[in-house]
Amino acid sequence: MKGYKADTIRNIALLGHGGTGKTTFLEAALLATGVISRLGRVEDGNTVSDFDKMEIEKGYSISLSIVPVEYNKVKINFLDTPGVFDFVGEVNSAVKAAEAAAIFVDASSGIQVGTEKAWDICQKFSVPRFFVINKTDKENVDLDAVVDALKSKFGTSVVTLDDKDALNEAVAETDEELMEKFFEGEEFTDEEFNKGLMNGIASGSICPIMTCSAVKGTGVKEVLDNCIKYVPKASGSVKTEDGEEVAYGDGTVAAYVFKTIADPFLGKISLAKLIRGKLVPAQVVYNANAEKEEKLGSMFFLRGKTQAEAPQVLPGDIVAFAKLQFTQTGDTLCEKAAQVKFPKIEFPQPTLFIAVESKAKGDDAKVAAGISKLREEDPSFSYERNSETRQSLLGTQGDIQQGILLQKLKDRYGVSVDTADLKVAYRETIKGTSDVQGKHKKQTGGSGQYGDVWIKFAPSTEEFEFADETVGGCVPKQFIPAVEKGLRECMEKGPLAGCKCQNIKATLHFGSFHAVDSDEMSFKIAAALAFKKGIQEAKPCLLEPIMHVEITVPNDYTGDVMGDMNKRRGMILGLEPQHGGLQKLIAEVPQAEMSDYAIVLRAMTQARGSFTMYFERYSELPGMLADKVIAAHKAEEENN
Repeated sequence: MKGYKADTIRNIALLGHGGTGKTTFLEAALLATGVISRLGRVEDGNTVSDFDKMEIEKGYSISLSIVPVEYNKVKINFLDTPGVFDFVGEVNSAVKAAEAAAIFVDASSGIQVGTEKAWDICQKFSVPRFFVINKTDKENVDLDAVVDALKSKFGTSVVTLDDKDALNEAVAETDEELMEKFFEGEEFTDEEFNKGLMNGIASGSICPIMTCSAVKGTGVKEVLDNCIKYVPKASGSVKTEDGEEVAYGDGTVAAYVFKTIADPFLGKISLAKLIRGKLVPAQVVYNANAEKEEKLGSMFFLRGKTQAEAPQVLPGDIVAFAKLQFTQTGDTLCEKAAQVKFPKIEFPQPTLFIAVESKAKGDDAKVAAGISKLREEDPSFSYERNSETRQSLLGTQGDIQQGILLQKLKDRYGVSVDTADLKVAYRETIKGTSDVQGKHKKQTGGSGQYGDVWIKFAPSTEEFEFADETVGGCVPKQFIPAVEKGLRECMEKGPLAGCKCQNIKATLHFGSFHAVDSDEMSFKIAAALAFKKGIQEAKPCLLEPIMHVEITVPNDYTGDVMGDMNKRRGMILGLEPQHGGLQKLIAEVPQAEMSDYAIVLRAMTQARGSFTMYFERYSELPGMLADKVIAAHKAEEENN
């Protein structure tokens, strides 16, 4: 595969609901251009784009893949993305590298949730887009009805390329002079029309509709022709983190890595888009994020899993690097003397969490290493250790991604895990006050142990306060730090349910000592005895974490979502209208009630709802629920 210059390159992300035929369209395009001799089928697991073992097994795309189509002396780099919503991180990566997006629509199904989500992503990242209505060969297809639905749903920017009147009006809206000419009834020149159309598509104010049947092969070449004619070229400029414009073309190297493939046999493969300069094998580049030099080893162009050697790469093109040592997804490669950094790819926060632990003893390190490799490939999930609950938490976009990750962990890295529900990190505190003695006295022949303290306990706005109000040396100064240390250690595990304590003030005000037997350890133990007794006498209670939740849903689902929030002990704080007939519901909800929310919200809103969640504060856990937590802790202690 030869190198192409920017003006002969088009980078297009294929988006849309699952099953709309994105992968089959690529098969048809490769067949039409002579790359393959037979149309592969997703059902048969023999397509160029879906080559991963798991994609073949599942029958749908899991990762983005690059499929270049060379047509009429132009290279169209298609970035095929999953239609399953859990893999939105792959979509965001593809959009980062594309100049435009093709949103596929099934002619028999019309607008689906994935259609809306694809449009929203293009809107969010200001990506030019067009619709491809596929599967026009199906029975009982009403193409006009689908076109009308697209126009009704997404506005007047949506036009068919054969509707001259609508196109003229859309073109007129791209320029004041053209608008004036349009209202005066004057005809546009071909130059004015084409320039206005191109500008409108580039700005997103015009969204053309194209049609085809990938299975039959009809209309496929016309779609390719339109891609070449109307999709913005890999030109212009890209903004850096600092707002600097980096123009496509000659100059010092500037490229960004938008995807990492963790191949268990070939090692790490980094996909990058070159903005400026030229790349050749063995070239040394600088990773501005890692602040390390990287020597480029083998460079190749990917087409699915097929690799074609890349003797050089020119601006605007997409290339794969093998085994870069320091580079991760989102990093910028440049020259050390002319450093730039492009913005990182935006990945959604995980919303569904489970606890995982290795099935086999001693495999914890293998699990962590395998997950680390998978995170290189897919940064849209998280993995972290919760020190309070002592659980390792896997956070994903949904149950499908969760299942895929655990299967990959087993297939690729040979480790299986057990899963469990999240434990909530409750806290313990006090609502009252107490004044107690903690006395430790032990005599075992020879030197003994002796420590005696009187401590007042009271609520505090700080996590922990310690005050020394002793007088007359009743507790020698050298032992007071030991008293404080003993109390701080006790704060890590409260007497009710073994939870971390907070918002407690401890005031040491009296005590006694023995000239021979007293030492730091004795006073540390005495403080611990006082703590346990003092907390129990100061009206202890459990606190639960309260989460701030923002849920965005279409208007029609607002009532259902509010009702569900009430069932989860949630408090509705407000409702804010959003663009496009959406509502943002703001609430505070106990974390314990949100473990399954990602799945429930998706089912409740037909996947149209989304939410973000972060910790807000701790609040007292209601009595009956607290009793259950305390009872469960006691049972666990007895079993251990």
